[in-house]
Amino acid sequence: MLTHPYLAGDGPVLLAHRGGSTEVVENSLAAIEHTRRLGVTYLETDAHATRDGVVVLHHDANLGRLTGVRAEIADLTWRELSSIADHSGSPPVRLDEALASFPELRFNVDAKSDDVVAPLAELARRNLERIGLASFSDTRLARIRALAPGVSTSTGQSETARLVALSRLPRGAALAARRPLAPTCLQVPLRHRGIPVVTARLLDLAHSLGLEVHVWTVDDPAEMVRLLDLGVDGLVTDVPSTAIRVLGARGPWR
Repeated sequence: MLTHPYLAGDGPVLLAHRGGSTEVVENSLAAIEHTRRLGVTYLETDAHATRDGVVVLHHDANLGRLTGVRAEIADLTWRELSSIADHSGSPPVRLDEALASFPELRFNVDAKSDDVVAPLAELARRNLERIGLASFSDTRLARIRALAPGVSTSTGQSETARLVALSRLPRGAALAARRPLAPTCLQVPLRHRGIPVVTARLLDLAHSLGLEVHVWTVDDPAEMVRLLDLGVDGLVTDVPSTAIRVLGARGPWR
């Protein structure tokens, strides 16, 4: 399986979901520091853009849940946003500053809005080995790939659904191979509406297409072990401290 420089390394990938949102305030400066302190290389995070085009790490479009301030990120300039603290006591984090301040970390960034695509793609284009991009929106991912050729991306919602469906067909791999894929990884939930998504057949199909498979969000140690035994390439988790103990007992991990 070909490996993109962003995903280079031995063993499965451990991605701290929003920096480990069960262990620290999600997507905060404290979360990034927590990720580094644990020795985790990959931080899964989310991005919105301010009114003046600054990419900030935040899951919700509105600040209310994490700051108590009912304002939309897209309505504020960075100067205005930088005066608002989240529950950890710091303002939202700029992605460009995180890249500069934490050179050992790699960021798996979910583009949460249309207006973040262009500035996020520009940062990714200049940091191909340190930024991987994701989105549920196939349209956003298409724009990202056009603006940042060579960037590592996950599959969008339609791409994912197609691969899951094909994995259940006898000739699924042959049918999938007829349509070249741009992504480097398949990032999927354990289940969708109660139906298992991550199966041995899906893994076989993804690997035959050169895609890594990362599963979210996995917090139970027994589930982590089961998935690793099944052959997944990465775990996205809210409890990176727990995942480290599981992965550390099994050999090298990224």
